[in-house]
Amino acid sequence: MAEREATGSEPKRSPAVVTLAALYGTGGDVIGPRVAQRLGVAFLDRAIPASVAARADVPQEVVAAVDERSRSRGQRLLALLAGAPSLTAGPAQDRWLLEEGRIRAEIRRFVAEAARSGGVVLGRGGAIVLRETPQALHVHLGGPRQARVARVMETEGVDHATAERRVKSNDWARREYVSRAYSADGDDPALYHLMIDATAFDVNACVELIVTAAALHTPRSTDATT
Repeated sequence: MAEREATGSEPKRSPAVVTLAALYGTGGDVIGPRVAQRLGVAFLDRAIPASVAARADVPQEVVAAVDERSRSRGQRLLALLAGAPSLTAGPAQDRWLLEEGRIRAEIRRFVAEAARSGGVVLGRGGAIVLRETPQALHVHLGGPRQARVARVMETEGVDHATAERRVKSNDWARREYVSRAYSADGDDPALYHLMIDATAFDVNACVELIVTAAALHTPRSTDATT
């Protein structure tokens, strides 16, 4: 009897892995940590800049300049090449492109290695980086632009024009990051198991939906080949 119970027991589940692609105004930076806490895994977002900077032997500011942020290419270039003799000469631009590619590669490597122990990844093309991780649940947090603008006005205490500008610039930065780093459309539904209109639910409801989906998610062999 005991032997049958032992041999018939279910295999131990791998640590939970969740990637969140969050449009601005959806509360991804609040939802991510709460999901991680509920699942008992690390919220990897906070660890990435310091770890990648150490691995790449560059200041954290340089990693932030390359990261998924609403900063213009010129601002990123200034952050990386501050103090360089020329910010417009070919060699400086070449150096930026080399550093950008190297640091993005380190971000991808860190995310892939850290996810082996479980974790929640916010942004950074996590659904693409971890597409071959069978247990990973890939989630997209979106919603109509004006609904997200209204959410930003409420949560950040800014006027409509400011909120709209922030939503537009951050949306652009996120899409540029995924496009430049992976030649992919970060809003492609095929990348995700779950797409939530985060403006239709409060933070607690979004967390509950994701945690429940993570518990119910059954890895499929096709997940590794999409």
